[in-house]
Amino acid sequence: MTLRIETASDGHTPSLRLIGRIQAEYLDELETHIWRHRPLLVLDLREVTLVDVAVVRFLITCEAEGIELRHCAPYIREWMGLEQGRGD
Repeated sequence: MTLRIETASDGHTPSLRLIGRIQAEYLDELETHIWRHRPLLVLDLREVTLVDVAVVRFLITCEAEGIELRHCAPYIREWMGLEQGRGD
């Protein structure tokens, strides 16, 4: 399965529900969706099955810019920590 993006809102904060695999090739499309819904936004990662290093770095940047990451898989969180520790 490739990436599917669904938009939702709780009435106050929009969220993007990401489903499937997120790979570097989808980052431009994802970034377009993110900019449409800024400044407050939640990325729901509950149904993300696979990411690559470019996506991990992208998620680090998103979080640093105030985007909330919900339901982030432990392996993604751990990978984000490792990438942040590199200091690249």
